[in-house]
Parts: sequence; C-alpha cells; structure tokens
Amino acid sequence: MATLKTKNSKLIMKVIWITGASSGIGEALSYELAKQGNRLVLSARRVAELERVKNACETAAENILVLPLDLLQHETMEAKASEVIAHFGRIDVVIHNGGISQRSLVNETDLSVYKKLMDVDFLGVVALTKAVLPYFIKQKSGQFGVMSSLMGKFASPLRSGYCAAKHALHGFFDALRMEHEADNIKITIICPGFIRTNISMNAVKGNGEAQAKMDNAQDGGMAVDQCASQIIKALNNEKKEVLIGGKETLGVYIKRFFPSMIDRVVKKSSVT
Repeated sequence: MATLKTKNSKLIMKVIWITGASSGIGEALSYELAKQGNRLVLSARRVAELERVKNACETAAENILVLPLDLLQHETMEAKASEVIAHFGRIDVVIHNGGISQRSLVNETDLSVYKKLMDVDFLGVVALTKAVLPYFIKQKSGQFGVMSSLMGKFASPLRSGYCAAKHALHGFFDALRMEHEADNIKITIICPGFIRTNISMNAVKGNGEAQAKMDNAQDGGMAVDQCASQIIKALNNEKKEVLIGGKETLGVYIKRFFPSMIDRVVKKSSVT
C-alpha cells in the first residue's frame, strides 16, 4: 500500500487502538498507520494472527501492543482500557473494526444468532466505547472510528441481524457525538460496501455456523488497502460519516431520495 501524504495529517504520533486487527480492513489499517509513526494497540481474538500483523508492521516492536480482546466479553473492556493506559499513557483514537456478518433468512435464523450479532456488533462496541470514554473526557480529546456498513444505511436480504446491529451503531454514535462535542470528542462512522475481505467467509448462518464461502459481490469488491486509505483520509478530515465502495454506495442516495425504489434495486442486485 502506498503511504499517504502526512502533510496536515492528524493521525501521526497517536496511540490508535484497532479492533479486528488480525485480518481484512483492520490489518490493512494497522500497516498504514504504523508507517505514519503511530503507536498501535492491535486487538482481536486470535493472538497468533495479531503477532503476525505486528511483525509485518514497519515500525519498532515497542510501538505496538498486542492486546487480545473478545467483543462478546463486555465485562472485560474496562480492564482492557486500563491496560492500554498503563502501557502507553493515553489513547487518542479507537477504530471499532471488529465484528461478524450474517447470511440467513429471518425465518431460518435462531434467536441465539440474533443475540450474538447484537452482542458482538453493537453491545461489544458500546462496552469498549464506554470503557474508553472517561479517558477521552479527561484529556478533552479523542476520536472513535466506527465501522458500520452500507447495511447501516439501508437493508438487504440475508442480513437482517447484521443490518439491525449496524443501524443501532448509527443511532448510538450520533447521540454520543452531540453529547460530547464540548469535550472535543470526534466520531467518524465508516460505511463500506463490498470490500475484498473474508467477512462473508466468516458470516454466520441461521444455525450459527460459518458460511465458509466467499460472496461473489465481496470477491469483486474494492481492494482492502484502497479501503483503508479512504478510511484514514476520513479520520484525518474528521468526517462525521463516509461511504466507501463502488456503485453500491448509490443505494444510500436512492434510499434517501427515492425510498419506494430501494427494495426493487436491492432485490435485483447481486448481494451474495
């Protein structure tokens, strides 16, 4: 990935915590942000993969903390945040990238799957946000980069629980932004479309098992390093919200200006 120009960049020499850093968008963000001289906290469940990403980053080893984290374990978030503060002394940016997707019809989806989707994609993010927020308030600065999806702006078949969790993120963080504007806390909600990652491989089916195959639309999507570059640009510019992807991003505008049309467009599109 080509390093972004750092002139006027705000993401330099910061402590940046990235969840879901072991693969996909999180991994790509880790490489680019390390090049720019930031200190990173890399979190996910798979420690071996986090160590692999750390070793591949172009920075000194002491600039990266590998911190295993499971978004289902909400009660651990305060201790995890304290560990970061003890190690680096502060937190400047949290990029909420970790999560799971779904590929199943509503009438074929166990309630337990919906609970897991909400616990990981919404409540896990909320729990970590609440753990970090007091530090941001105290230092009168901080930024949350929130990985939503185009599915947080409109809906698609086979993703009902995923859509619900992503829609919830928008409501929560839009409220948080207004509540803490005076504390200089910035929030950028990131809405990717089809990006070439393994998210569809790991998406849960109605019985909770992984789909274990790549969606055609995902496979033909934007390169992950290009996505990461656009995310970093949006964070630097402190955008409130950013849409990333190809023609699928037009769905947001169709939903806004022609709401009766969006269902027909989505049903005719290749979404798997």
